[in-house]
Amino acid sequence: MRKTLLLLVGLGSLLVVSAFRFLSLEKAPKATPPNVILIFMDDLGYGDLSCYGALQYRTPHLDKLAAEGVRFTNFLAAQAVCSASRAALLTGCYPNRVGISGALFPHAKVGLNPEETTIAEVLKSKGYATAMFGKWHLGDKPAFLPNKQGFDEYVGLPYSNDMWPVHYDGQPISNASDNRKKSFPLLPLLHNLDTLQEIKTLDDQAKLTGIYTENAVNFIKKHKKEPFFIYLPHSMPHVPIAASAKFKGKSQQGTYGDVLMEIDWSVGEIMKALKETGLDKNTIVIFTSDNGPWLNYGNHAGSSGGLREGKGNSFEGGQRVPCIVRWKGITPEGVVCNKLASTIDLLPTIAHITDAKLPEKKIDGVNIFSLLKGDLSATPRKYFYYYYRRNNLEAVRRDDWKLVLPHEGRTYEGQLPGNDGFPGKAPENHPFPLALYDLRRDPAERYDVKELYPEILAELQKVAEEAREDLGDDLTKRVGKNVRPSGKAE
Repeated sequence: MRKTLLLLVGLGSLLVVSAFRFLSLEKAPKATPPNVILIFMDDLGYGDLSCYGALQYRTPHLDKLAAEGVRFTNFLAAQAVCSASRAALLTGCYPNRVGISGALFPHAKVGLNPEETTIAEVLKSKGYATAMFGKWHLGDKPAFLPNKQGFDEYVGLPYSNDMWPVHYDGQPISNASDNRKKSFPLLPLLHNLDTLQEIKTLDDQAKLTGIYTENAVNFIKKHKKEPFFIYLPHSMPHVPIAASAKFKGKSQQGTYGDVLMEIDWSVGEIMKALKETGLDKNTIVIFTSDNGPWLNYGNHAGSSGGLREGKGNSFEGGQRVPCIVRWKGITPEGVVCNKLASTIDLLPTIAHITDAKLPEKKIDGVNIFSLLKGDLSATPRKYFYYYYRRNNLEAVRRDDWKLVLPHEGRTYEGQLPGNDGFPGKAPENHPFPLALYDLRRDPAERYDVKELYPEILAELQKVAEEAREDLGDDLTKRVGKNVRPSGKAE
């Protein structure tokens, strides 16, 4: 009898506890969606952070970001040039799929089609406040500006910081034609698209990093009680480079090192603002670059970290870039991820994390959340297509195998670089033959092994043919079946 009573009392207690837990769960508030901050550099090379091997200056805030998150070593920009790379980042598509190529000049009659869905629009559908502070470069006509692409607030340049008559080291372009000079107006710094100030000197450009950072910090504080998305595409270290007075002359690597130290300070200010507002643990911070370094600018250019070539080139030095992702409690601390991933993978990954719908139109990115969680056995991305110029398929990749297809392109090799803001030569018509590289053993792409691995060669040629059918290829005069037009200005 006593045993029966004890059993009944125990069951009763269990039911009470279970009911209490159920009621507690019912009343528990829903988790706040994570904030997203996407920091996008301009011409930052693979070797330009101290946690990626940079010398003569330190980037302690970015090193700490890497120590507290995931650092990618095989992360690719979608294309090795400004506008194309940005279109890809924001839409999750290869840029040629959405009709964007190269670097759009001021007054261009094309831009990112407003019918494409950007990361900002994906997050706005989930109630996020959205802002962009920095370089846009996806069309400066009113139809293409950030307010048409999902951003509530905007402060920055509509195109690249070198697109003005005062380019090299703050001095006028002496050898430019009059028509070229007329096509480059003074840089307008737009403030929410209704007011602007003109950038007339290199000293004005030295203030850009601080202006973008201040606006980002203020936005964090203003929207600390609601989910937000900040896209922070810095103008630096794209030439012409300049650091503010606080950082000028502070590094052992001259102006370039000063600029990188200021960028690192900017990241530190953002992380400090997150800490002060209590958002440190519920904000995803992503740091990466649009392409590799513009090597013919010599001491005003960055480092490819030993990878071959640089900006404007489909070898690894042009497209492999630093990428750090930190989300406290989700990304494991100090993990180095060697798996293949790309900027086009960020949109679907962010959509997955925030339970947002993917764009209705076809995208090329894949969800890499498994890698962010530290699952290094996962392989979400197996293939990658390296396109350049308008629509040239120059290489394809499967895992760590890369097939370079015959093409002419830019080369920095064998050329003396420039100095102090003046460029050296970089021929655009260098012939590159068919070659197969094993990036596991040869990340610098120096040893062609196609004769040793005919089966790999055949497989990657088949992958190239699939890319041509889908996206087209100017080199073989193919028109892709699934490409979409860019936006056209009236």
